[in-house]
Amino acid sequence: MKFIEELTWRGMLHNATPGVEQVLANGKQKAYIGFDPTAPSLTIGNYVQIMLLKLFQLSGHQPVVLMGGATGRVGDPSFKSEERSLKSFDELDANLAHQIKQFHKFLNFEEGPNPALMVNNLDFYKEMNVLDFLRDVGKTVTVNYMNSKESVKKRIETGLSFTEYSYQLLQGYDFQCLYEKEGVIMQMGGSDQWGNITTGTEFIRKNLGKHAYALTTPLLTKADGSKFGKSESGNLWLDPEKTSPYKFYQFWLNADDRDVPTFTRYFTLKSKEEVEAMEAEHAENPNALKRILAKELTQRVHSNEDYEAVMQVSELLFNKKANKDTLLTLDEKSLATVAAEIPSFTVPKSTLQNGINIIDLIAEQTSIVNSKGDARRAIKGNAIAINKDKVTSHEAIINHESLLHGKYIMVDNGKKNKFLLVVE
Repeated sequence: MKFIEELTWRGMLHNATPGVEQVLANGKQKAYIGFDPTAPSLTIGNYVQIMLLKLFQLSGHQPVVLMGGATGRVGDPSFKSEERSLKSFDELDANLAHQIKQFHKFLNFEEGPNPALMVNNLDFYKEMNVLDFLRDVGKTVTVNYMNSKESVKKRIETGLSFTEYSYQLLQGYDFQCLYEKEGVIMQMGGSDQWGNITTGTEFIRKNLGKHAYALTTPLLTKADGSKFGKSESGNLWLDPEKTSPYKFYQFWLNADDRDVPTFTRYFTLKSKEEVEAMEAEHAENPNALKRILAKELTQRVHSNEDYEAVMQVSELLFNKKANKDTLLTLDEKSLATVAAEIPSFTVPKSTLQNGINIIDLIAEQTSIVNSKGDARRAIKGNAIAINKDKVTSHEAIINHESLLHGKYIMVDNGKKNKFLLVVE
């Protein structure tokens, strides 16, 4: 594939310095994107830039991931309304180590003719003292040049510390170091990074007398104007411990119909022809397109096994015909996901030691029903089920034998009301 053509049909090309297409046509090149480890995990917002690197690699070029071990300690003012609180070095190092593992899942660092490279920009600065920085880095561009950048102009009136003001110097010098050490000719990023990226091309022009390139993607927003990458519960993380595969899958299913074509182009690895054929086939059914994208991304970001588990959880939660076999296929991790999606109650393990009457369990230990009278009526009406087995007697005793994976009991009250007891 040709990289610029690929970005163009996907709607992922916002801006580029002149000559980019020609230099990429001359053979394999290196381009980088920087990622600051200010969060404990990468997010779906980061995945826009990961896709940029992935498509660059699939186009026959060599992507470079620059981890911001240094810049993460400073803070980028771009699109921030106020000074960010600085993280401790220990926290940044832990974040960085975790994110490096995540990147190895998304890019090929080991096989083939163009393996991705991983660099930490802390290596550029750890032996540099402040006087060296001021002479070698600070001298390169003028204050007027720095003040002209949007990231600075937006904050200069409300307050901008020298710490964040210096960020574009660091990012510019990063590009210079990568150009010299690794032969990286282009920096890529979101459109909010254009000012910082072109500062890098200016560093290379003034200090090395060479020509370098910049390329940015549009900032991805939802059709309703809200920020992409946020779910109702907050950030959509690429870590299953922070955002479960089920919640990740549901994010795409719940997308606005208007966003589906854009999301598909940004995140699928299908070809233009495959995408257009798929959209023509499901032109009247955007939900089908959402399911296709949700499946592809859940499998890629998590795993095939996680996707299958998501399908099993969905079957249990949404299929009224789901039976005991469906429930018993769920592992402990999947039941924890179910517990987060339906009303759940914590029950002391001691309660089940000698067994507990079903009426006491659902009327007193929990609030599945409002009263013992309601419990008796529900049982008489054949509405109560324990782990999908109907309870036929109000004298039934529930004990540890009902525990799934030693921890969970599912209670149904009619066809629609499902509850999970978490026994601790």
